[in-house]
Formats: sequence, structure tokens, C-alpha cells
Amino acid sequence: MKNLFIFIFVFPLVIFSQDKIEVKGKVSDGENPVPFANISISNSSIGTAADLDGNYQLQLPSGIYTINVQAVGFRTFQQKINSEDYNVSALNFQLKQDLLGLEEVVVSATRNRIRKKDAPVIVNVLSPKLFQATQSISLADGLNYQPGVRVETNCQNCGFTQVRLNGLGGQYTQVLVNSRPVFSALNGVYGLEQIPVSIIERVEVVRSGGSALFGSNAIAGTVNVITKEPINNSWAVTSNLGLIDGITADRNVNLNASIVSEDLTSGVTVYGIFRDRDAYDANNDGFSEITKLTNNSLGAKAFLRPNDNSRIGFDFTGIREYRRGGDQIELAPQFTDVTEELDHNTIFSGIDYELFDDARKNTGTAYISVQHTDRDSYYGGLGGGRTMADSIAANNAFGKTTDIALVAGTKYAHTFDNKDVLTVGAEYQLNDTNDVILGYNRLVDQQVNSIGFYGQYEWKPTDRFTALLGTRLDHVNVDGYYTVQDVERSSQVNETVISPRLTVLYDISEELQFRGGYSRGFRAPQAFNEDLHISSVGGEQRFVILSDELESEFSNAYTASFNYSKDFKKVQTSFLLEGFYTSLQNPFTTVSTGTSLPNGSILEESRNGSGAYVTGINLELSISPSSDFMFTTGATIQRSVFKEDQLLFEADGSVETEQDVILDDFVRSPNVYGFMNTNWSVSEAFNVDLTGSYTGSMIAPHVISDSGFIDLVDTEAFFDMTTKLTYHFDPIENFHVELSGGVQNIFDSYQDDFDRGPLRDSDYIYGPNRPRTFFVGLKFGDF
Repeated sequence: MKNLFIFIFVFPLVIFSQDKIEVKGKVSDGENPVPFANISISNSSIGTAADLDGNYQLQLPSGIYTINVQAVGFRTFQQKINSEDYNVSALNFQLKQDLLGLEEVVVSATRNRIRKKDAPVIVNVLSPKLFQATQSISLADGLNYQPGVRVETNCQNCGFTQVRLNGLGGQYTQVLVNSRPVFSALNGVYGLEQIPVSIIERVEVVRSGGSALFGSNAIAGTVNVITKEPINNSWAVTSNLGLIDGITADRNVNLNASIVSEDLTSGVTVYGIFRDRDAYDANNDGFSEITKLTNNSLGAKAFLRPNDNSRIGFDFTGIREYRRGGDQIELAPQFTDVTEELDHNTIFSGIDYELFDDARKNTGTAYISVQHTDRDSYYGGLGGGRTMADSIAANNAFGKTTDIALVAGTKYAHTFDNKDVLTVGAEYQLNDTNDVILGYNRLVDQQVNSIGFYGQYEWKPTDRFTALLGTRLDHVNVDGYYTVQDVERSSQVNETVISPRLTVLYDISEELQFRGGYSRGFRAPQAFNEDLHISSVGGEQRFVILSDELESEFSNAYTASFNYSKDFKKVQTSFLLEGFYTSLQNPFTTVSTGTSLPNGSILEESRNGSGAYVTGINLELSISPSSDFMFTTGATIQRSVFKEDQLLFEADGSVETEQDVILDDFVRSPNVYGFMNTNWSVSEAFNVDLTGSYTGSMIAPHVISDSGFIDLVDTEAFFDMTTKLTYHFDPIENFHVELSGGVQNIFDSYQDDFDRGPLRDSDYIYGPNRPRTFFVGLKFGDF
């Protein structure tokens, strides 16, 4: 009886164990093991991970399976096997390096993690390697090196920068921090220079409209800044010294350290930045073309995994930035002819909670992020005069600004058995800005509330076709009150807007992909970054205020692209041809009214234009024969046109020689621009980078009278090239040293017709952001 009991209960276990076959082997790149590679079975939850030496083992029932092998920096490998064939022999995998980054995982395309190659919209990724190659100190320095992307400086006194996507101005681009829209209108004025590249893990750029996912202001696309995650135990100290034009110092020191627990359930990375840049005067008139800048930043990012199915993330960044431009930097601002002085104290912080099931088919996320800025400002000076009235005006130019942006939301995603993905979410956004300069009776008191609900369905009827259908419903409330001297305006908006999006991806062949899409976007009447910026003209300040009749702006954007990727033996290549067309209804335009305020300042109005469109193509070519060499180049050919002649200056008849200035082209929008990046690892220790950006001729407005009368200047073209040499050595184990040096803007391709003196137009600036600059760097640590 006892033997029968053993037979009944033990025999099924023996049979079951015999049905399981242990498949094991090693994952390598042909020479070295690939640690922590993910090995999974298609259409199942079966999977495992390789160890540090690339070894893995997998228990499989007898049968035929499709195995997927994935690892960071390598192409996904897929193979169909019969598990019985590997009962005794090893199943080894040899992965090929993903030199062109086609297998990178991105989040900006769908708000979910997805391979870049599988994303239904084009996503470009800027890596720390690119920022290092271009000797970028801040985010503003490195964004130029992607097709359709151009960063421009708009003020000699304060260094106001903006990023343009596909020919549209910076106010059409939604800048995200860790996928959250906490980059407010005020941050858009100076924030691109306030984010140091040392805290950036990557930047994802999506050039098509993103209002269906991220709400208003994403008409041209999104720039998503992903800050560094703690991955392993490491630390590094980096120091750079730049000499602008060989004489003006730009000093920078960065500290980074990460600690991760042995069981990988928690980790934290901390970073600190110090930057000190002196003011630079290009034409020896005593007035700055590049501002004095001091930036002290401290931040941290951490994660905690309470269990295998949840994750909590925290992030914090504090920025203290001081910038000043104009003349006589050493004096108090009220004793100078022209000064723009800004002292920012900014905090970004956020927390998110992610929960998912064992099969990773259901994922829920809740998050809240906040940004708060306190700013002391000065926009003024004596303006070249020394009368009592000049002195009174100069003493009244101090201002105070507070700005808060808050984003809170939830998201749920479900992956069906056929790999379709449904994503739904709700989001609340708040931006409250109070900007006051008592001496000018200047006030921007604006609160924008938005509640949005979005949904999208990623449909994959076949392995070769994907369609993404999404829409977002936003209710926007704008409560704004604006004054300048004796002019008062308000904006009271309650508006509900639907923003749909449809994109498709079709793999014509293994090498050729087609993408096409449509998206709709909107912007409600409110003050944006350009409206919050104050510049000087003729020794007086220039203010922008909203028109009484300003209406919401809408856009319709269409894109189509072909992406061809092919290996020619060991040479990996990729070519992108992308066409785009964006039409604008009621576009916001800035018009100089030709009238002066009681204190002599120039008044400009934000008005609705008659309609406009931007159309063109983006080209990108990448070639890499090995991990030692990479070449990428790209170009944008485009037109930005108003459908009817647009009024830029409105003459009031007080000056006979001044007439209305009209134009049908966008100003500051070159028809051709592009870039190139070359990286060559000469040896394990020595590396050479050669990068460059091209900016074609454009129309630049130049104010030439106290009334604001404009002369339209056709600028020259510029080619800004940088070369960098890097040498790496390890004096002892786990201690690395990196020496670097090079020249930015080798050919000194730089504007040579700046306005001069206290009566200059400080906005008359275009082209590269600095002249020829020599730099050296030192980095050491365990990195």
C-alpha cells in the first residue's frame, strides 16, 4: 500500500519534470560576454536574465518556441528553436551592437516605453556622448545637432534662448522634464541655459505635434529632458575651462555620485554644478554680447522598489542662477546705461508611483511634479542720459517675479495578447505667474488651469503595421491681467478643446519603414516666453502686451517619412527622409505699434495673424562601420510663410519717413540649416570628435528708431564647427582619468554687425551663440 501511495503521488512529478528541458548557454558579442541580457519567449511570460558573465538557463517544456534576446546597446535577436534540440548542447547567442541606436527605448512617442524602431512617430535621442562631443555645458548648447531643431539666442543683454522645431518659434515647443510639462512660460525664457547636461541621461525630441498627449503648446513637438537614474555605484568630478575669443573665461565644475543597493531595490544619484562665466563684449563698445552667468545647482534622483511589481521614483533639482548683461557690470545696475540683471531661485521636484502585474500587461502610474521660481530682476538704466528724470527711471526698474507650475495625473496602460496597447489618463496642469515692475507699472498676473483627459489605442493587426489613434480633451481656464504704464489688458478664457492624433507605421520591408501622421494642436490667449522677455531699444525698454481681441490659435500638422536602415557587411547605415506641413489658424504674432509709452518705452502687441504655414523636409544620414567610428549628418529645407502679408510695424503717422512694415515670411527662420557629428575612437585611450552646425541666411528684424521702426536685414550664413580631443587612462584599478581639449567655432563664424552703445537694439542678435572658444577639461572618478 505504501508503494502504491508513492507511485500515485510521485510518478506525475517525475513525468512533469521530464517534460521540462533545461536550455542554457551564453550571450556574447562574439568577443566579450553581454551581462544581464534579457531572454524571453514570445507570447508568454516565460523569461530569464543572464548573469554578469552572460550565462543563462531557462526551463522549457518540450516544444517549438521563438526566443527573443535583448540587451542595452545591442540589437534585438530572435530565433525559433525546438527545445529538444538543446537538451544536451548549449544554446549560445551572439548579439550585434546597435551602433545607430535603433533599439533604444523611448517614452515620448506614446507615453509608454517602446523601442525607437517600433515607435509610430520619429523620435530622436540626444545622448551624453553627443553633449560631451559638442562640449555642451547646458541643454541650450547641445540641441542643435538633430534634424529640424535649432536653438537661437534672442538678446545681447540677458541671453534669452529658445528652441525651434520644424521652423516654428520656441513658444510652439513643449519642453518636458522627466515627461512632465513643468517647464513654464517663465522657464522658457532662460531655462534652456539653466539645465546643465551633467544631470541629463538623454533628451528625446519628437518633431510632430504632441497636443494629443501633452496638452497645449506642443504644436511643433516636444523636447523631453530625462534626468539621470541611479544604475550602479559610481562617482565622478568634471571640470572645464573655456576661453571665449581666447580672453573671456567660462568655468564649470560638476560632481556626480550614485549608490545602488546590492539587491537593486533602491538607489540614489546626486549631482552638483558650479558655473561661472564672465561677460563678453564682441565689438569693444563696453556692452555685452554674452552675459555674465553664475549657476549653482544641486539635485538628486532616487528609486525604491517595495516589491517586484511596484516602483516609487523621486527627483529634486534646485537651481540658483544669476545673469547680467549690459555695460559696467561692476556697478550697481541703476548707475549704468543699460542693464538686464536676473537672479533666479528655482526648484523642480516630483514623485511618481508605478504598479504592474506579474505579466507586465497592466501598468498604472500616478505622479505629481512641481516647479517654483522666485526671481529678482532689473531691466533699465540711464539710457545714455544723466538727467534727474533718467536717474529716477533707472531707480524704478527693479522687479519681482514668482512662478509656480504644477502637474498631477494618473495613467493606465493595458497590453492585449495580440500586443495592442490601450492607454488612458487624466492630468491637471497649473501655471501661476506674477511678474511686477512697479516703476514701469508693469504687471503680468496670470493663472492658467487645465484639466485634460486623454486616450490612445495602439493597433497592431500584423507584425508589419501599427496604427496609433489618440485624442485629448482639455478644458483650459486663463485668468490674466496685464498692464504696462497706462495700458491695461485682460484675458478671460474658458475653453474646451479636442486634440486628435493619428499616426501609422508600416514596415515595407525589413530595411524600409514608412511613417505618416496627423495631429491637431492649440494655444489659448496668454503670455508666453517671448511676451515675458523685456529688451532694450534706444535706451528704453520694449514691452509686449496681449491684444484685447486675441483669440485662440489652432494648428493642423501632417508628417510623412521613409526610414531606410541596412547593413552593408559590417557597416550599419540609416537614412531618413521626412516631410512636414503645419498650418496655423489665428497665429500669435508680435506687432510693433509705432507708439511710445509715457516714459518713452516701446509698446508691442501680441495679435492674431491672418494664417500661416510651415512646410519642408528633414534629411538625416548615419553611418557606422564599427563601434570605433560614427558619422551623422542632417539638414532641414523649409519655408515659414504667412498666408497674407503680416504687419510687423504699425506706423502712427508721426514720422513721415516711417511707413508700415509688412512681410509674408517668418522672421528669424532660415530656409536651410543642418548639422554633422563625427566620433572616432582612435584607440581605447584616444578619441576625436568633430561636430558642426550650419545656419542659413534669414530675415532678422532690426529696430532703428525710438518709435520701434524696423529694418529687415538679410543675414549671412554661418557654419559653427567644434573639434575635441579626449585621452583616457587608469592610474589604478577603479579610478579613471580623462583629459580633453579643443576649439569651438574653429572658423570664428560669428555675427559682426552688432548694434553699438546704450541706444542699441539688444534683440538684434543671430547666428552662433559664441565666437571661437578654446577649452580644456579634466574628469576623474569611478565612472
